Amino acid sequence: MTDLTTLKYSEEHEWVALDGAVATVGITDFAADALGDIVFVELPAVGTAFSRGDVFGEAESTKSVSELYAPVAGTVTEINQAVVDDPALLNSSPFEDAWLIKVEVADGALDGLLDRDAYVAHTEG
Repeated sequence: MTDLTTLKYSEEHEWVALDGAVATVGITDFAADALGDIVFVELPAVGTAFSRGDVFGEAESTKSVSELYAPVAGTVTEINQAVVDDPALLNSSPFEDAWLIKVEVADGALDGLLDRDAYVAHTEG
């Protein structure tokens, strides 16, 4: 089980787990619940570079389509094909099985992101 207090969060509802120079990115349970039943996920190709705040993909649910925003700048090193094949994983396991991309990042990549308490306060506000 992922310790949610060790993750960092964006105001756009993405989470980040940093392991050395590689950041794993996913969407939060709050985002998955707000979207409803997710039926389609589009992710970038490996090797795609982006800046913080850039759109890196989208999640489509039975209710709406939502863009996915990069919480960190970097280059995609891996995508989670399991989520592309079974988008419902985002609803059932947003912090475990349903990570979206892995990104090679520079030092300071997590600067400006929220800790768990600040993110929870953000979603309640």
